[in-house]
Amino acid sequence: MNFPSELKYTKDHEWVRVEGNEAFIGITDFAQRELGDIVYIDINTIGDEVSKDEVFGTVEAVKTVSDLYMPVTATVLEVNTALNDNPELVNSDPYGQGWMVKAAVSDASQLEELLTAEAYQALVGA
Repeated sequence: MNFPSELKYTKDHEWVRVEGNEAFIGITDFAQRELGDIVYIDINTIGDEVSKDEVFGTVEAVKTVSDLYMPVTATVLEVNTALNDNPELVNSDPYGQGWMVKAAVSDASQLEELLTAEAYQALVGA
């Protein structure tokens, strides 16, 4: 499994890549493996400020539907529309083309509460 060290992670298996005061958010390699083949992503919070730990969308796999939790309070600026036609990008490239939303971080101090790659790796037992 892949755990890029430049990312921050949540206990709910989301990752965050910060660029300035914006963040790209997706699900981890561990999460996509656990879910199996991703078939649909539903995110209808564009333009909304979503508080830390609140649901910003769902991801549907062949066997289950899982909520997506916002790692930090942020306003959803953009949804990765490439996932509409190609949701399996989450399986094949979860940290690259499989990102889910781009958001404006409201409280950067919350980033410090997230897990490092090493801490997340220990959490999932990898």
